[in-house]
Amino acid sequence: MSNRDEILDKIRRNTKLRFDYPRWEIKATAYADKVKQFCEVSRQVGGDAVVWQEGDTLDAIIRSRFPEARSIASTLTEVTCATLNPDEVERAQDLNGVDLAVVSGEMGVAENGAVWIPQTVRHKLLYFIAEALLIVVDRNRLVNNMHEAYAALKTASYPYGVFLSGPSKTADIEQALVMGAHGARKVLVVLK
Repeated sequence: MSNRDEILDKIRRNTKLRFDYPRWEIKATAYADKVKQFCEVSRQVGGDAVVWQEGDTLDAIIRSRFPEARSIASTLTEVTCATLNPDEVERAQDLNGVDLAVVSGEMGVAENGAVWIPQTVRHKLLYFIAEALLIVVDRNRLVNNMHEAYAALKTASYPYGVFLSGPSKTADIEQALVMGAHGARKVLVVLK
């Protein structure tokens, strides 16, 4: 018997009163209009969100919101203005210099504007190295809060995924807010 097992055995033998694990319930915030809340919070965290309108195309949104983008990486078939398929890039480092990455998100969170992005591209670096990120999310896949988001992910299996809320930012350096320090400088979420 190891020292650890001996100690645990002594604790068990000398514990007189035992208590059941307490029952508790999280009363998290729910929103009457998750789409409106998501859009507002996305702007508050430095990003932006738009709701897909009849007649919209991703190409038109890209051209109007990111007119300066020359290198556009995407695996989405509806993005015909993409100049690069990131899955055809051999080394992740070769994605350096991408102006805009257009990716799909699986779920959005209304309370903090976060989007769950499972790895659907060859190199996950794409999510962080691009100067700007356009994330397409089904508006019916918005949840109220992170409790609901993690509950929805509980049964799923992903090799890699990340919650992303707005552009990269830090205020660690002399308490000055810096955008784009560790990832995209601009983030736009399109709620389709």
